[in-house]
Amino acid sequence: MGFLKRIFKQDKPAGASITAGRRPGSKKASTPKKTAAAPAAAANSAPASVAAEDEIPLCKIGLTGEFDESGLAKRVTLAFDEDSQLDDVETLWVAQLSSKVVLKGKVPSQAILDKMVAVAKDVEGATAVDTSQVDVG
Repeated sequence: MGFLKRIFKQDKPAGASITAGRRPGSKKASTPKKTAAAPAAAANSAPASVAAEDEIPLCKIGLTGEFDESGLAKRVTLAFDEDSQLDDVETLWVAQLSSKVVLKGKVPSQAILDKMVAVAKDVEGATAVDTSQVDVG
């Protein structure tokens, strides 16, 4: 079935991506990648009030670049689905608290959990992965 379908009850939309960038046709400007120069460049390209208003936090960018309260969790589940080394673990759930990915439930082994943590950490916008609610075994 896949993580995205099981957890969020949706199929992968056309143009879905695990990166947090805006997609063509979306309303707001592109969210810059994590770089030291990006904030200065963004501030210089538009008035500060407009730039701040148009910015969507990386953790709130959905699968196709739209604003989504669960955007990070959805992009992490998509990353799990796209990783050929991971099968859907039907007893594991993915949530988010702001930019922290929260894994809940049960996984069959520590190796699988370690792989999931590594995949989740690589998703743009994830600042931490909480596994305190995961049982192994």
